[in-house]
Amino acid sequence: DITGADFGRDFRLKDPSGQERTLADFKDKVVLVFFGFTQCPDVCPTALARAAEVKTLLGPDGDRLQVLFVSVDPERDTPEVLNAYTAAFDPTFLALYGDQERLAETAKEFKVIYQKVPTGDSYTIDHTSVTYAFDTKGKLRLKLSHSQSAIEYAADVRKLLHAA
Repeated sequence: DITGADFGRDFRLKDPSGQERTLADFKDKVVLVFFGFTQCPDVCPTALARAAEVKTLLGPDGDRLQVLFVSVDPERDTPEVLNAYTAAFDPTFLALYGDQERLAETAKEFKVIYQKVPTGDSYTIDHTSVTYAFDTKGKLRLKLSHSQSAIEYAADVRKLLHAA
């Protein structure tokens, strides 16, 4: 529980259609925010698969959950790639992106660290693997660990939904 945290207050990033988004766009929903990249081999697909399972576990309340995937790889994660990636997990999941400067500002605001790591003729990205949960009023409430299960996430999300 990180209620009252002085970070993760907001963002200004674009969705795949090019529309600028902020937390206010998701009022009345619990929002899960995860930073990652589409070519991530393990952590990112696990995080999004877990988020899809959480939505299912919530039943009808799943409609009041918004999952946001923030790309830390603006070079490779084009809007089209991001849209296809998140849609593969759930059509309501939304990818967000920004240029290098906007990404750096957003990552700093959310205390997320990411770093490009060369791998032969390509690269991977080391990044923070936590999921942030915002309540229906847009306030940062929880920092969820990558080691937690979908059942644990769903219980936390349900509490935030019913506290509204």
